[in-house]
Amino acid sequence: MHRRIPLSLLALAFAGTLHAEVPAPRDTPYAPGTIRLEVDATDLSQRIFRVQETIPVQPGELTLLYPVWIPGGHSPRGAIDHVAGITFEANGAKLDWKRDPVEVAAFHLVVPEGVSSITARFQFLTPTGGSQGRVVMAPNMLNLQFISTLLYPAGHYASRIMFDPHVTYPAGWTAFTALDEQGRSGDTVDYADVPLDILADSPVYAGRYAKQVDLTPAGSKVPVRLGIVADAAKYLEAKPGQIAVHKKLVEQALKLFGAQHYDHYQFLFSLSKQMGGNGLEHQRSSEDGTDTDYFTGWKEKVGFDDLLAHEYTHSWNGKYRRPADLWTPNYNVPMQGSLLWVYEGQTQYWGNVLAARSGMRPLPAARDALALVAATYADNRPGLQWRALQDTTNDPVIARRAPRAYRNWQMSEDYYSGGELMWLEADALIRSKTGNRKSLDDFARGFFGVNDGEWKTQDTYAFADVVAALNAVLPHDWASFLRERLDGKTGLTGGLEASGWRLVYKDEPSDIAKANAGDSADFVYSLGLSLGKDGNIGDVRWDSPAFDAGLGSGTQVIAVNGQAYDKDVLADAIKVAKDGTAPIELLVKEFDRYRTVEIDWHGGLRYPRLERIEGRPDYLTPILTARK
Repeated sequence: MHRRIPLSLLALAFAGTLHAEVPAPRDTPYAPGTIRLEVDATDLSQRIFRVQETIPVQPGELTLLYPVWIPGGHSPRGAIDHVAGITFEANGAKLDWKRDPVEVAAFHLVVPEGVSSITARFQFLTPTGGSQGRVVMAPNMLNLQFISTLLYPAGHYASRIMFDPHVTYPAGWTAFTALDEQGRSGDTVDYADVPLDILADSPVYAGRYAKQVDLTPAGSKVPVRLGIVADAAKYLEAKPGQIAVHKKLVEQALKLFGAQHYDHYQFLFSLSKQMGGNGLEHQRSSEDGTDTDYFTGWKEKVGFDDLLAHEYTHSWNGKYRRPADLWTPNYNVPMQGSLLWVYEGQTQYWGNVLAARSGMRPLPAARDALALVAATYADNRPGLQWRALQDTTNDPVIARRAPRAYRNWQMSEDYYSGGELMWLEADALIRSKTGNRKSLDDFARGFFGVNDGEWKTQDTYAFADVVAALNAVLPHDWASFLRERLDGKTGLTGGLEASGWRLVYKDEPSDIAKANAGDSADFVYSLGLSLGKDGNIGDVRWDSPAFDAGLGSGTQVIAVNGQAYDKDVLADAIKVAKDGTAPIELLVKEFDRYRTVEIDWHGGLRYPRLERIEGRPDYLTPILTARK
């Protein structure tokens, strides 16, 4: 017979015996000294980073932490599951260690008397395939994120722990990073000593085929560079006009914010089909990965995407100025994302705007990109019936960017694009009330463009600070404006008509919609589904004609009206059905079963575009026009 212990007492006992073992971070320096970090990044075939740390210590209990809460990921995405082979040694003898049973990224050990430093060794086993995570080592390039390849002592702010980083690269490779190089021995680079928070915020792209491009605006004394690595040398080739618009991106960002929060800035840019693509912000750099044809397959009507513009904006919005609940003293304290609609939502807004202002994206393409976003929140987010935009700021912790079966109904991190539309409406409101004399540009300069040249500290803010800064531009009930949209009391698409444009649907997709779709098929605003090249259904809009006919995500379309499926065959069937009464008949495969589904849709093809509202001021065009 077991004696029943009250849950309250059990919880107290649990907390006291386990969580107390991990010291809370304090704003004190790590007194024993600087930690030497050595990373061997040469094992490209087995895709392993081999790590050795020499950690100054004092005798007694020591807890070392592996980073879990990753800035920019807004969630506990630290890849502790990729760490193996952990050993600790002191004076040539192996030390015992124990993993904390609750904080599983914490390692406890006891430092013997007479020991002044210990050596930690482990391997970071990078993904060998996409199913294990993003691939970061490939035959011709790698992405080293120091935050994934180190342990650090508990009990101190990250800013108070000094590191001396060394990296050994494959022979002949070029490495790009925001860190300053201090010395070199063969293929090993010794970087200048930095605090942990700066080291964690300074990743590396390195490659066999590499090119550095200067993007520093004329007259500026603060360097901005684009470091490119590619699968092959031919993908590095860029025309002068292409480089010019990237330079103009930097110029237009500086005109927008009026300050720089870095002593130099390094774009880290990969063009690869082998290393995984990504976009991750840092204060003095950004990790940007896309396909190999970024330059060589450039389409004039579409232009470049807004990846670089988005991540560059984060140097101001998110890195230097950061929501208070997203700032943490170290990387094992949980983050909260209540203001991600500023951090990411306004960055999403400026990403499209700066892409247009710089010429990276032609004005019509920038409008068409906005039409795709507006259509999403006008007609493809039925989940807004049960979830508010504010609640999606919890998604990084809830889902950690895992795919969702019905994203339009479940929703996922909608603070990005939903936030973009909210900020468009705010911009249009300011312009309307001030006769176009003021705009959201004034907010950006006043809120993010402060303390020019400062970068070693972060300036945090709360909701009230955002409201106050908006009121400084235009006195208005901004608190209610924001809360009504964040909490689902008011729709998110009002900024279109407020800026002089309306959402319409045409029977042909825009150039940027075609480019985004690639080999996939987008019938979201007609049948209510999208399909991959092989006919596999991606998303099905909740309560759409396809959904009401019984189709679900993951089903494969085999044939359309008796003809083998391809996207043109289905498009033709939708066109024919518009002038008739017969349903569209699909033969579908679900696991090992086949069945026929009839979709009763006669509305034709529908693709989102923007159309001017005659007689209303056009604020969108000046929003997207370059600043002089």
